[in-house]
Amino acid sequence: MSKKIIGVLGLGIFGRTVAEELCTFDQEVIALDYREDHVQAVSNSVTRAAVGDITNYEFLENVGIEHCDTVVIATGNSLEASVLAVMHCKKLGVPNIIAKAKSGLFEDVLYNIGANRVIMPERASGKSLASHILRRHISNIIHVEDDISIIEFSIPQKWIGQSLISLDLRTKYEINVVGLRTGNTEGLITNFNPQDPLPADIHISAVANSRTFEKFDYLGYLK
Repeated sequence: MSKKIIGVLGLGIFGRTVAEELCTFDQEVIALDYREDHVQAVSNSVTRAAVGDITNYEFLENVGIEHCDTVVIATGNSLEASVLAVMHCKKLGVPNIIAKAKSGLFEDVLYNIGANRVIMPERASGKSLASHILRRHISNIIHVEDDISIIEFSIPQKWIGQSLISLDLRTKYEINVVGLRTGNTEGLITNFNPQDPLPADIHISAVANSRTFEKFDYLGYLK
């Protein structure tokens, strides 16, 4: 993974988590907040930490925000602060600006002034929790883009003893199988025979539309 320079503006719970997680992937992180205790909390983890007003253009310029590949504006309570931070980052030439929002109104405004992506963590967490509660067979999801994901799932009872050929998953569920994993092996088996009967302890890894798949899974359409 190539090293990037990422700015995190606002070090509440969300911003601090983002900053510290990025550091675990050996990225250069510039962390900013007006509260000294919040800055101090991440100072040993990030590349650079500074106390200051993220709505002040000169402050952002002095700490080198213009060198960032991405800036995360992690303060979502004040629309004015978020707007000013986005505008300053745009003026400084930051190519990718991600902003946190607490409402749909905030989201619309931030997109309109130039944010490349706007996230609402509470909404995203709620959707994720709902999906987790409703899953029957899914053990892991890796999101690739939009709704396309690599999904690992245990097979329904009725699939045991059937082959991938007879199940015809691509036609029925738009599932493209890329590998199998059995209970007694850690590795993914990619060289498999689609005519072999599926044992009870098999897990399938497949590329699929995650929202469609989860709906099939929850409603019991996988059969």
